[in-house]
Amino acid sequence: MHGAAMSIVEILLCIFLPPVAVAMKKGAGADLIINILLWVFLFGLGGIIHAFWVLNKK
Repeated sequence: MHGAAMSIVEILLCIFLPPVAVAMKKGAGADLIINILLWVFLFGLGGIIHAFWVLNKK
């Protein structure tokens, strides 16, 4: 049950605050910088797609 709640939180963060979702998963690094740049320059959509991609990578 706890795992499902975390998945919902991660999904919501990916949609509304992609850089936060990436930072929580990967920390402050290249993925976070890429996500911030995509978020800013592609008006949010690039950051959302990248955040889902990073969080689903194994």
